[in-house]
Amino acid sequence: MTSPAGGRSALVVRGGWDGHQPVEATDLFIPHLEANGFTVRVEGSPEVYADGDYMAGVDLVVQCNTMSTIEKDQLAGLMTAVANGTGMAGWHGGIADSYRNSSDYLHFIGGQFACHPGKAPEELTGEQSDNYVPYRVEMLPAAADHPITQGIGDFDLVTEQYWVLTDDYLDVLATTTQAVRAWDPWHRPVTSPAIWTRQWGKGRMFVSTPGHNVEVLKDENVKTIIERGLLWAAR
Repeated sequence: MTSPAGGRSALVVRGGWDGHQPVEATDLFIPHLEANGFTVRVEGSPEVYADGDYMAGVDLVVQCNTMSTIEKDQLAGLMTAVANGTGMAGWHGGIADSYRNSSDYLHFIGGQFACHPGKAPEELTGEQSDNYVPYRVEMLPAAADHPITQGIGDFDLVTEQYWVLTDDYLDVLATTTQAVRAWDPWHRPVTSPAIWTRQWGKGRMFVSTPGHNVEVLKDENVKTIIERGLLWAAR
């Protein structure tokens, strides 16, 4: 599929764990892309990344694919496209916990989900909500003038709070701090990036760790940040 004259091409790759509602979640943002001049192609696996001729014309990859696997030729195709100027964007496990089988993917994205510490042991019921805790997303000074986060202050959520393993090649716009609770084995608060960007060759990347499900994605702050992040990352 090619973009109309003057338009741009977006590729949505979605799948993996159903708990992140990959279809419903990406469907929230496809109209936003189309309204901003993108022709959108949707795929259910990363196989398309290995098609070098197609990927060379993609202006934005939106990935929502959690706990899946990727083959070497697929990842090489994605990384080559981004290095040549294709944008890469996503949220939560769809981008930060996509391919645990690939250390090269971790290097590429710069942050990997480690855990989401949940409620007190006596409050656990075995449901996803065991991991929903109140926390704050705190904007850094760099966020004040950035096109993705300009005008957005600190905000609170009740959802999974991602503890991520990262490197210092991230440009972090917002963080979140995991507290020490009476039942936790760590002994001091741990701060993780919550919103970051990354430059890979000529390509831009955008990642938001908030975005567990449709309810969180409809939060006005989260929705605005992701909508802006998609456009910012695109070629």
